[in-house]
Amino acid sequence: MNHYEDHNMDKKMVPRTEQEIESIIKRLKRIEGQVRGVQKMVEDNRYCIDILVQISAITAALNKVGLSLLERHVSHCVSKAIREESGEESIRELMDVIKQFSK
Repeated sequence: MNHYEDHNMDKKMVPRTEQEIESIIKRLKRIEGQVRGVQKMVEDNRYCIDILVQISAITAALNKVGLSLLERHVSHCVSKAIREESGEESIRELMDVIKQFSK
């Protein structure tokens, strides 16, 4: 069992639906394509501003995925923990990840 599985076995996790997983994977693959495009731009010695605009778009896309996951986590996992009276730990974990996300 890897660290990720071990870490989540003791959490009040609400599994994602297949549709949610597909949507996240689709977004991440699109971002992966954008990153490959930027690599090609660098290899082709393209204008810095054009590269920076693309990097900004990638950052925005990653932030959107992150915010989507955060929203889902609050409405499912944190909500469930609060209902099951283990909300304090879940809220503390949420605040830690929000701090990390906003760096």
